[in-house]
Amino acid sequence: MGTQLQVELALGLAPRQVHLVRLSLPVGSTVRDALFAADVWSLDASLTLQALESGEWTVGVWGRKERPGHVLRDRDRVELVRQLKVDPKEARRVRYRAQGEKLPKGIHRSPKARPI
Repeated sequence: MGTQLQVELALGLAPRQVHLVRLSLPVGSTVRDALFAADVWSLDASLTLQALESGEWTVGVWGRKERPGHVLRDRDRVELVRQLKVDPKEARRVRYRAQGEKLPKGIHRSPKARPI
């Protein structure tokens, strides 16, 4: 086993925008070590250690929420994302209502079954 881990850090700074950083860290490094090695604190003013601990930002490894003290393995992907501003269910409801108002009456009704 080598003495270095190859880790990728993905940071969601804005919607549909991902900032990727590839890191080489010593074996036994944690998520917190990766964040400091990538210097993520300088990329966004709202990204602070306090914001991370308060839940404003969430950190995970391969899509699973993890603690900053989680020990990384080789080829892990650390992901840092903001908390959702809108509930996804509510956003779908709003889009559906808006779409229904735009369509002409009867367009979203299913056609009648034809007799055989």
